[in-house]
Amino acid sequence: MVSHSGKPARCQALMIAAPASGSGKTTITAALAAWHRAEGRRVKVFKCGPDFIDPMWLADASGQPVDNLDLWLVGEQPCRHLLHRAALDNEVILVEAVMGLFDGTPSAADLAQRFGLPLALVIDASAMAQTFGALAHGLMHYRPGLTVSAVIANKVAGSGHAAMLAESLPAGLAFAAVERGEAFGERHLGLQLPAEQAQRSAILADVAGQLSRHAPRDWTREVAFEPADLPAVPPRLAGKRIAVAQDAAFCFIYPANLACLEQLGAELIPFSPLAHEPLPEADAVWLPGGYPELHAERLASHPTLPAALAAHHAAGKAILAECGGMLVLGATLDTLDGHRHTLWGLLPGAARMQNRLGGLGLQSLDLGAGVLHCHTFHYSRFESPLTPASHGQARRHGSQGEAVWRHGSLTASYLHAWFSSNPLATAALFGVCP
Repeated sequence: MVSHSGKPARCQALMIAAPASGSGKTTITAALAAWHRAEGRRVKVFKCGPDFIDPMWLADASGQPVDNLDLWLVGEQPCRHLLHRAALDNEVILVEAVMGLFDGTPSAADLAQRFGLPLALVIDASAMAQTFGALAHGLMHYRPGLTVSAVIANKVAGSGHAAMLAESLPAGLAFAAVERGEAFGERHLGLQLPAEQAQRSAILADVAGQLSRHAPRDWTREVAFEPADLPAVPPRLAGKRIAVAQDAAFCFIYPANLACLEQLGAELIPFSPLAHEPLPEADAVWLPGGYPELHAERLASHPTLPAALAAHHAAGKAILAECGGMLVLGATLDTLDGHRHTLWGLLPGAARMQNRLGGLGLQSLDLGAGVLHCHTFHYSRFESPLTPASHGQARRHGSQGEAVWRHGSLTASYLHAWFSSNPLATAALFGVCP
C-alpha cells in the first residue's frame, strides 16, 4: 500500500477537541460533518484513539467509513498516509479527538501538532459563566504550537448565557453556542449505537442548524498533508477463508482491520450469529468484540453455532476471540439483570458483567510472531481454570496486562488488536505462522 502521489495534498481540516470526555465532541463533530455534507462538500472524518462506537456515529453523519488515527496504536506513518489519501479525495477533513485534549500518551494534542491540525474546542458550559474563558485560555496556551480557530460552548441555557460566555473570550476568536437539547443515549461502553437512536437525524439537524449560524466553514484551515509510502503487506493469508461475526452483538471492528486481512490475501465471509446464521465453511473464525451481553439470550439459543465452532476447533482451525467474542465462548455469562446464560462452552471459564471498569488502556502483545499494538476497554470479568499463555504489556505504569488464553487453535483475550501494526503476527493469529 503506497500513497496516491508523491506530492503534499492540501485540504481544509479541523480537529474537534475538549477538556474532558462527555463534553459533546461526538455530537458536535457529527453535526459538523452533516452540515458540510448538506452544503455539498465531501467530508472525511477520523477518530483519534482506539474507538469503535464514535466512528459509527461519524460514519452515519458523513456518509463515509471512519478511520482511526493514533500515533502509537496506528503509527505515525500510517496516520500520515491516511490523512494524505483523505486530502486527495475530499474537501474537508474532520478529526474527533479522544478524551481531553492533552490526555494520554500520545494525546490528541500530539496528533494535532504533528500534522498541523487546527482545533475547535468544545466545552460543556452548562454549569459555568466567565470561567468558560479561563478554561478556553488554559487549553489554548497550555502547549505552544497549537492553533485554536474556534471555541464551542455546549449545553448552553439560552442567548443570555451564550453572550456571557462569549464575552469571556479574547476578541476575534470564533465562538459558537449550542443550547441544551435531546442527547444521544449512553451506556457502559459509551454512546448507544446509531441504529438504536430513532431521533438521531433530528438531533444532528438541530445541532447543525445552531452551528451554521456561526460560519463553521471558517473554522477549518488549509493543511498540507505529506505522503507516506508504506511497506507492502505480504499475502500470507492468500487462499484462506475467514468467517467474521458481524452484527449488533459483534460490531467492534476497525475497517482498517478488515482491510489488513484482505491485503494479507484472505477472503472474508461475514455472518450473523444474532440472525442464527450457520458458521460458514472457513479456515479460520474471528469473533470480534461488541455487545453480546445485550443479546445473550438470543446468542445462547443459536441452534447450530456451538457445535459448528466445536467441530472447527477440533479440526485444529484457528479461532480469534476478542473481548465480547471471548465472553460468548465461555460456559456461562452472568448479566447485570441477575440472569445466567449458558453460552457456547468452547473456552473453559465463565464471564460476569460488572458495573465497574474492568480494564482500559493501550497494551502491546507478543505471542512469538512479533509485537501487536492493542487496546482494552471492558466492564466484565472472565475467569478461566486455564493458565494464561501470555499477558499484554500495558503502556501506562501500574496498569495490569490482560491475560491471553490459548486453548488448542483458539486465542482469546480482552485485547483488541490493530492488525496492521504487525501483519505477520496477525497472520499467525489466523493460523499461518511466519
